[in-house]
Amino acid sequence: MVWRSVMISRPARLRREHYSLAIEQEETAFVPFEDIAVIVLNHREITLTHPVLSACAEYGIGLYATGHNHQPAGVFLPFLPHSRTTRLMRLQLGISRPVAKQAWAGIVRRKIENQAICLTLCGRQGAERLHSYARRVRSGDPENMEAQAAAFYFAQLFGPSFNRSYPCWGNAALDYGYAVLRGAIARGLVAHGLHPTIGLFHDSEQNAFNLADDLIEPFRPIVDLHVAKHAALTQGDLIPTDKQALVALLHVDVGMPQGCMSVLSAIEYAVESLVRVFEGEARSLDLPVLTGLQVHSLES
Repeated sequence: MVWRSVMISRPARLRREHYSLAIEQEETAFVPFEDIAVIVLNHREITLTHPVLSACAEYGIGLYATGHNHQPAGVFLPFLPHSRTTRLMRLQLGISRPVAKQAWAGIVRRKIENQAICLTLCGRQGAERLHSYARRVRSGDPENMEAQAAAFYFAQLFGPSFNRSYPCWGNAALDYGYAVLRGAIARGLVAHGLHPTIGLFHDSEQNAFNLADDLIEPFRPIVDLHVAKHAALTQGDLIPTDKQALVALLHVDVGMPQGCMSVLSAIEYAVESLVRVFEGEARSLDLPVLTGLQVHSLES
């Protein structure tokens, strides 16, 4: 599975020309729709035609729009394109609590393990403590090891004074990267017939992406690693090159049971394993292992 991410940060007009997206600027570029995973619209003077929206639905492309603060504000997803959507929705609603709790524990465990790897890759202390937290995760995470690990992890990664609510480049970059991941996961869920609103653990009535917010957890340290390696060198607001680099994280390598692959491909396999959990064919999920920030090679 080979996909491209298209980010547009200058005025443009988007239209459909046969099987390709035409991007009209000073010159016109053409990108085959079948090669695109996500499109990010990052300028207020971008216009697009209705056939472009139809093509995004037809080809399963996630189309992001940014808000006044240039953070992703919404994502356009295909409308129930899967032939088994109704059956899978019933399975989501009917999953037993023990199975859901075991799946959530696996997600939390892998997230903390990846946080430990992130600390090691950044040359920070504390990886062994995080590994001990991961070993203590039980079904449903009743001791909330996820939160305990997060409090320790962010202090080690960004310093004891770091606060996720503080306005700074690092937090803006984390928010942007997480939003891109969230949309890509929601895209994968919909493509496989799952409803993103119905989560394993997250269950807010005001959240349309509960299930995406479950599955994103072990992927978050990919963004953390990138931001940690650039935060000390960067100040001020996010600029287009920062955002392009964060979108490009969808194409870095991670480890999966099936082998080394891009984040986008790993999302597909993780969602497929989630379908098997809902269908009662598996109890655990295929989840990514952080390996660094190497961009996936087509020869891999």
